[in-house]
Amino acid sequence: MKLAIGNDHVAVDMKKEIKEYLESKGIEVIDVGTNSTKRFNYPISGYKVAKMVAKQEVDAGILICGTGVGISLAANKVQGIRACVCSEPYSAKLSKQHNNTNIIAFGARVIGIETAKMIVDEWLNASYEGGRHQTRIDMITEIEKTQTLKMGEE
Repeated sequence: MKLAIGNDHVAVDMKKEIKEYLESKGIEVIDVGTNSTKRFNYPISGYKVAKMVAKQEVDAGILICGTGVGISLAANKVQGIRACVCSEPYSAKLSKQHNNTNIIAFGARVIGIETAKMIVDEWLNASYEGGRHQTRIDMITEIEKTQTLKMGEE
């Protein structure tokens, strides 16, 4: 498995710990976030990870900022991305089972490292159930198809 991970300046330490945790499990991790605590705009990392996931350069992505909200909003602007902010493992698991999320996000100012590891584990170990959930995924895809504006266009 190959994952992309991105972050902002607030989440540098948590990103490093999650990256090491995943690598200790034999997962390849591509780091596109900042490693500096100098102010860094989270949409940059959110977009980079989302593009890698959408282009299938990686299997999935993990995003971390102060709350997880802003960085996931940026990622969700990329067609084909279903990023979900989770602050506990149950929602992470169901986000994969029901929504086939391909990016998980959380906040370094919201949760601790052990909770972050549990979220990542539940999400990675879950499988999309398909079936009745596919109708809703198809509806989301149809909404995406109506959007033509790309980053940088006016």
